[in-house]
Amino acid sequence: MSSQESTIVVREPRSLREAWVALAGLAAVFLFEMLDNSILNVALPTIGRELRASTTALQWATGAYAVVFGGLMLAAGAIADRLGRRRIMLIGLVLLGLASLATAFVSTAEQLIAVRVAMGIAAAMTTPGSMALAFRLFGDDGLRLRALNLISTVGMIGLAIGPTTGGFVLAIAPWQVLLLVNVPIAALAIIGVRTGIAADKPADLHRDPLDVTGALLGTAAIVLALIAPTLFVNEGANSWLPWAVAAAAAMSAIAYYLRERSARYPLLDPKLVAHPLVSSGLAFKAASALAVSGLSYLVTLQLQLDWGWSPALAAIGMLPQVIVLLAGSAFVNPFVKLVGLDWAARLSAGAVVAGLVVYALLGRNGYPWIALALVLVAAGMRVVGLVAGTNVLRGLPENRTTIGAALVDTAGEVTSGAGIAITGTILAALFTGSIATSHWSAQQTSQFRGAVMVAGLAITAVAAALVAWGILRSRRTA
Repeated sequence: MSSQESTIVVREPRSLREAWVALAGLAAVFLFEMLDNSILNVALPTIGRELRASTTALQWATGAYAVVFGGLMLAAGAIADRLGRRRIMLIGLVLLGLASLATAFVSTAEQLIAVRVAMGIAAAMTTPGSMALAFRLFGDDGLRLRALNLISTVGMIGLAIGPTTGGFVLAIAPWQVLLLVNVPIAALAIIGVRTGIAADKPADLHRDPLDVTGALLGTAAIVLALIAPTLFVNEGANSWLPWAVAAAAAMSAIAYYLRERSARYPLLDPKLVAHPLVSSGLAFKAASALAVSGLSYLVTLQLQLDWGWSPALAAIGMLPQVIVLLAGSAFVNPFVKLVGLDWAARLSAGAVVAGLVVYALLGRNGYPWIALALVLVAAGMRVVGLVAGTNVLRGLPENRTTIGAALVDTAGEVTSGAGIAITGTILAALFTGSIATSHWSAQQTSQFRGAVMVAGLAITAVAAALVAWGILRSRRTA
């Protein structure tokens, strides 16, 4: 730590306005996470042509980022809690800027994948820190929630405008520009974090030795869990490979848990995860992520393959979800103030399950039911994403906030993959022939609609079980 860093003293802000520099930097970090994959997906056909990339290579151009990001978050969070959250955040932002700048020199698919891996490492170092630093910036739960709501709103805007912006950029500029945009975003984040947030005090850092074995086991479990859904969708449920990877993920997770129970200095003590606020928050976050990914996957297929909508019209059909995610920021704080953090988590998680029930039982009867399902799930996810994360950090010691934020993000990443795996596997098992054919027989149409209902009910059951568990755990917070 430099002498200049050590002399920075920042008084705890009493309003969001007083912390606007820091919040601008942290919002830029979250904007990168939300904007990145959504804007890149639009360019995949162009990238494939220019780099002569195979379908598998294109899949890894996006998948490598997600796997590395999800797999390294826990380890990066643990390191940040030991070496300094602000320091790791700034190192990650420099890596992000350099990796994005390297895009200008990419000429092969393998080079692009390498760049995406580097960006995934940078995301793992920065994204959990945005929640942890925002949480630590304020001492009041109300200000914390408002700050997290502001940051997430900026990210949601990035998620919403990403595909459209990417399409316009591709019409006038090379595809590399879509990743080069991360360079000014990283620069803005560095300025905001460097000038608006004080360096961590030594007393606030976690001084236990790093559990390297636990970090490796945890990373392996998460990486395998994130790869398995893609294999289930691509290889099919009849292939041995996705089942082998899923089994390896489960074995790694069990080994990680046993290691953490017995280690003198665990990466994350299971007793801390068992805290009612932490376990309930993770359950609610997992349920919402599972619901959003599974529902989006099913609705996209239904609108285009079953109802014959064009991709553009199907995108318009998803607008209710986007509108609620964006407009919902205005209602989060009043809602939480009215019912309290605990009830806000329970009610919003319940809305997610209600949306899944509406879709599974009534979605085949017309678009209004699909729109209602999208609205309910999006509204629930908008609230629970903030409240669940806040509760997790409230339930952990102050020197574990970054790994706590990483745990929240990891739960969302893994269960998002699980949502796609569950729905994709059920569709593959119940639908005969190629689902991508332009004309289905009457039997195939019937099979698809039955499979959609079964898949919808399956993710509803899993999400409902997670919500029920979360409610039972949250009642023990008293």
